[in-house]
Amino acid sequence: MEIKVPELAESITEGTVASWLKQPGDHVDKGEAIVELETDKVNIEVPSDEAGTLTEVMAAEGDTVRVGETIAVISAGGEAPKPAAAETVQETPKETPKAEEKAEQPVAAAATESTSVADRPIASPAARKLAREKGIDLAQVATQDPLGRIRVQDVATFEVAPREQAKPAPTKPATPAPAPAAAPGKPEERIKMSRRRKTIANRLVEVQQTAAMLTTFNEIDMSAVMALRKRRQEKFVKENEVKLGFMSFFTKAAVAALKKMPYLNAEIQGDEIVLKKFYDIGIAVSAPDGLVVPVVRDADKKNFAEIEKDIIQLAVKARDNKLGLSDLTGGTFTITNGGTFGSLMSTPILNGPQVAILGMHAINLRPIAIDAERMENRPMMYVALSYDHRIVDGKEAVTFLKHIKDLLEDPESLIFEA
Repeated sequence: MEIKVPELAESITEGTVASWLKQPGDHVDKGEAIVELETDKVNIEVPSDEAGTLTEVMAAEGDTVRVGETIAVISAGGEAPKPAAAETVQETPKETPKAEEKAEQPVAAAATESTSVADRPIASPAARKLAREKGIDLAQVATQDPLGRIRVQDVATFEVAPREQAKPAPTKPATPAPAPAAAPGKPEERIKMSRRRKTIANRLVEVQQTAAMLTTFNEIDMSAVMALRKRRQEKFVKENEVKLGFMSFFTKAAVAALKKMPYLNAEIQGDEIVLKKFYDIGIAVSAPDGLVVPVVRDADKKNFAEIEKDIIQLAVKARDNKLGLSDLTGGTFTITNGGTFGSLMSTPILNGPQVAILGMHAINLRPIAIDAERMENRPMMYVALSYDHRIVDGKEAVTFLKHIKDLLEDPESLIFEA
């Protein structure tokens, strides 16, 4: 049975082999995952439709594969393949009569060819890939694996040894070459970017190159929100089995502000502006492979508890790398909270094709002028709104952020606004 790359999503036609969960020779149960594929947005585990033995893998870890491409073969009821090299040694007689020596030579040659071909499946996909990149013949690579399986570290070790032993040929004096960026022998580590990290990088650069991005700032006195949370927290947890956090306040305030400033809940398609009449709010969360933005659907129709539960559920799925494509697509506006990591102020980058993103930051006590004669230490948060100046004017952006400030400094008003 052939294992093919499944349909990933409407807009995704290829992925990267993140890791093989099973190796050639391993038994596979029906429905058991054998390989993890990384796409631009999420990781997907590909299961086997039948029980059997994984006999061949056709893509190495890190290889790009397309939808419909065969990447592995499973033999129903098969057994783990034995190293061909070991079989050849066992079947070859220790002594061959001289009279039969010539007759045995063609057989020995054929056996050698068979062994060299059979050696390839005994290497791990990563080892095969590294050997191809470095031009190393796997037949020459020794391994300590009891089954004769060549691992990537065997190839790496084989690669390093000849270089250490080789001596540079003498050369005639010439013009000194430019000094390297780093001194030889200094420790460094090279890490290949994951597919998702490359996608994030490309999209961030694309947004900065295509959008007329501008950022406006304000600050919010969080005293009223913090006091409300303190008064209502115990009852809220008892009734909803979830804590009342800051994110639900900002989500409700953002929805209310978007209703007043609809051009911030839009996107540009060609020469048209598409105003979204729904409010699917993306909440940026940290995941193992980088920042992701799962979406709270229909945030305008949900209460504080429902929003908090959605955010917690999405954050857990992000942490466990279990987010699906449906969790990440279709957002209309994004909120990111750098304050979680202690950020005092930053300029968030647009999450294209959205045209605005709200940045929250750390809450710190700062002296605030209450009037001409009084100063008080208040819990203050800087907030930032980055927006696409192509369709959002400065007046709209500043008014939007000011409206959020007003709502959060009088949080009871959210009941009537959102």
